Amino acid sequence: MERLIEILEEIKEDVDFTAETALIDDGILDSFDILQIISALNEEYDISIPASEIIPDNFNSAESLLKMVERLQED
Repeated sequence: MERLIEILEEIKEDVDFTAETALIDDGILDSFDILQIISALNEEYDISIPASEIIPDNFNSAESLLKMVERLQED
């Protein structure tokens, strides 16, 4: 989780990713941020995030992002 938070803070440094649970719903992340996050996660965790996983539920918090990454690493 710590590395994930670092990655997110590199993309959007003015957000408290440890506490925020509505990154998409509250408009904190825009589509460009999402693309940067997807690219960074694909590279860092050696995964490929399919379009079917790019839904608000998976991007609303660092915790939901981590769950998605772990799920994709298992596949």
